[in-house]
Amino acid sequence: MGKIICAGLGPGDPDLISVRADRVIRAARHVAYFRKAGRQGQARRIVEGMLAGGAAEYPMEYPVTTEIPFDSPEYNARLAAFYDDWAARLAALAATDDVVVLCEGDPFFYGSFMHLYVRLKDRVPVEVIPGIPGMAGCWNVTGQPITWGDDVLSVVMGTLPEADLVRHMQGADALVVMKTGRNLPKIRRALAAAGRADQAWLIERGTMPGQRVARLAEVGDADCPYFALVLVHGQGRRPLAAGAGQ
Repeated sequence: MGKIICAGLGPGDPDLISVRADRVIRAARHVAYFRKAGRQGQARRIVEGMLAGGAAEYPMEYPVTTEIPFDSPEYNARLAAFYDDWAARLAALAATDDVVVLCEGDPFFYGSFMHLYVRLKDRVPVEVIPGIPGMAGCWNVTGQPITWGDDVLSVVMGTLPEADLVRHMQGADALVVMKTGRNLPKIRRALAAAGRADQAWLIERGTMPGQRVARLAEVGDADCPYFALVLVHGQGRRPLAAGAGQ
């Protein structure tokens, strides 16, 4: 019997894949990855040139992404059926051989693989290889530490109601806002209400070709992909050199 191995790919630069994940990916005979229908998929793009000749590929195409509201019953039903179906397919493959599933960032940090993991963990052996979270790659490319001292870091979804965004933004020293895209106007209003708008950055494709690092104030609402991040750096406690600030 084989097993399912989920390889965390890190923030996007192939050089930031762990040695362990790199070794597993290059040796894989069966490779599965998520993608939007008609697209190559970010995970597959990251490992371009790494797969062994003859490796079988299994693109898992989402039945829906942003076409209908994520909190609608239809969205939940279609995604649940999708994960049920692919869990069954991967379990069948793992009956005879190992299957490597690719996952951007870290699989257990908002990764789609989580939904497969809860369906598979009691059916077949599952191994998860951690990866650098995508947001870590994004805050590194700004050239500034995201937190200092005892700063509190909050990670929030741009899909939250505006009032909830404001509350989280007011209570955090440092901030990561994921799932921007069409939510950017709401995120911008919430940042302004929380008094944080002038501190915000937008990071697109951090660590990857086409990377963009810009002050949020310089970016238009229509010029933001869904998977860009908004960051606000913490400004907390730090040791100062003798005489500093005098």
